[in-house]
Amino acid sequence: MAQDEMLSNLMQIRAFCQVVDQGSVSRAADELYRTQSAVTRAIRDLEQALDVPLFERHANGMLLTDFGKCVLPRARRAIAELRLIPSQLAKLHGKAGQTRSETEPLYLFNVRRLQIFISLCKTRHMQTVATLLGLSQPAVSAALKVLENGAGQALLERTPHGMMPSLAGQDIVPNLRRALNELRHIPADIAARRGVLEGTVQVGALPLGRTRLLPQAIIGLTQRYGGVKVITNESAFSALASELRSGEVDFIFGALRSSDYAADMVTETLFTESMVILARKGHPLLSEPVTQEHLRTARWVLPRAETPARRLLDNSFTAMEIPPPDPVVESGDLGIVRGLLLGSDMLAAVSARQLEHELESGELIKLPLDLADTHRAIGLTFRAGSLLSPAAQALVKEIRQVCSSSLTQ
Repeated sequence: MAQDEMLSNLMQIRAFCQVVDQGSVSRAADELYRTQSAVTRAIRDLEQALDVPLFERHANGMLLTDFGKCVLPRARRAIAELRLIPSQLAKLHGKAGQTRSETEPLYLFNVRRLQIFISLCKTRHMQTVATLLGLSQPAVSAALKVLENGAGQALLERTPHGMMPSLAGQDIVPNLRRALNELRHIPADIAARRGVLEGTVQVGALPLGRTRLLPQAIIGLTQRYGGVKVITNESAFSALASELRSGEVDFIFGALRSSDYAADMVTETLFTESMVILARKGHPLLSEPVTQEHLRTARWVLPRAETPARRLLDNSFTAMEIPPPDPVVESGDLGIVRGLLLGSDMLAAVSARQLEHELESGELIKLPLDLADTHRAIGLTFRAGSLLSPAAQALVKEIRQVCSSSLTQ
């Protein structure tokens, strides 16, 4: 939680955005129904917390400094995410129209309160959250009560399996996580404005890029910028997509999905690659021509059913008028696939880049048989409209360079 403790005060962020919108403290105070001294204090405290001047004070108003311009995009995004929540909750109850008070959900403008709720959704246990956040259980319970009173409905439900988010709770969690993640990036944005690249990049790592391409990019990034930390997430694409939507993952690197799967995401193709059939050195099939009968009777380790790679393989075998293989093992873990191939006469169909080192060393051999129509686009997946942190932008640049160099080798 050390990083979360650095998150800006949401009420101060709200005041900052209003001063920008209104052009002066007095007009912002009128809009916020607060005194001028309270708004002035909020701006001063935010500047002290961030250790930068956000405004230049002039007789005719408040003008943003370069640091203020740097902070503003994320500040607006964080506030916008929270302001969407009343209408989302109203839709769940079939209500139409919102009053001004409902569009200003002040009960949400508290970072610790949001952290408590998100942690409860993850752990489903009050005492666990209290321990994680260094709070008492009554404090956790009180924070949840404020949120539910503000929302006008239950956000968590007590069940035999713990505290489960209600439909309303499930609906608003992505907004809350996105808001907090926008705040999380503000210190790194300020550091970049000062010429220092720092912060944490969280990248969704799909199987194809894990063995060489992504590690090379991470090495290049971290050698160049000592203040950058990288966290990789190796979950399945469906889980990574959920994390991407909530801002927990900055981007995903690996095989791209069709636009039909994720209309709220944008992709960038870096290269395309076909799948190959691999066997261990000394495999019996390497000493004779490979026939359809060999493929039909082989013992296979293949990607899990219903994955894009598996569907491509099944279609390729069907095109060769061979029934799709019934694998002995289904796995997307390259360590398992490698171990099975090296220790048995199993065959695997994967991208050559996934086991590139073993192919170069001669431990694994590519069978001389093309798998037609197994081309896959490999690249980057982003959440539509997302604003990458400077460190994430730098890692994306490194990945592009590594992929480009790999294609020319």
